[in-house]
Amino acid sequence: MNGPGKPKTIRVLVVEGLWDDNPIFRQVLGICSTLAVTNLVLNTAVMCAALVFTLSLSALTVSILRVLTPRSVRMMVETLIIAFYVIVVDLMLKAYWPSMSENLGPYVGLIITNCIVMGRCEACANSNPPVRAMLDGCFNALGYSYVLLIIAALREVLGMGTFLGMAVPYFSSQWDKWVIMVMPPGAFFMLAVVIWVMRSIQMGRQAAGSVGKMPAAHKSVAPSPREEDGQ
Repeated sequence: MNGPGKPKTIRVLVVEGLWDDNPIFRQVLGICSTLAVTNLVLNTAVMCAALVFTLSLSALTVSILRVLTPRSVRMMVETLIIAFYVIVVDLMLKAYWPSMSENLGPYVGLIITNCIVMGRCEACANSNPPVRAMLDGCFNALGYSYVLLIIAALREVLGMGTFLGMAVPYFSSQWDKWVIMVMPPGAFFMLAVVIWVMRSIQMGRQAAGSVGKMPAAHKSVAPSPREEDGQ
């Protein structure tokens, strides 16, 4: 366990970002991207890569500048830092992958307003050294990313019968495609199912852990034959 003033270990940062404090199914943050770009796996993968890049480097930069940033303008400085990295991603896509830039449209720019990025900069980067802040941002972004990729894979396979644009044998020929899956309501349904499944697994593991840690005095112990004879 980490005490109140004790910094989190790298293992704790990894576990919290990927599972225990996952931005999607635990905190339910950054849902706009879930609804907007998860109809295709490739679009989702590019958006997730952009988020990992932006959040990791934003947290690193905010941590480096935290001592020099006055508290009164801290939020504005964080927003400018995040905007800088988002603009870098947007320009790189327009220069080297214009078709993907058109597919994603304004959603790359909306990373600036993603509450996960600002939240990690405020919660961790402002009070931790640079490397620790960057790892926290990276693993929170990865925890966000794999949930989005699960949703995108299910939506593309069920709605289009493809995966990464390639036909999936059964789903492309015999499966009656669920058109709703490539529409915004499909994103809501899949998000709800994924959150339900992930939280059920999480609560089951927590319940099993609490039973395993039950004090010995509270566990039922069958009396031995000698004890029964002596009564």
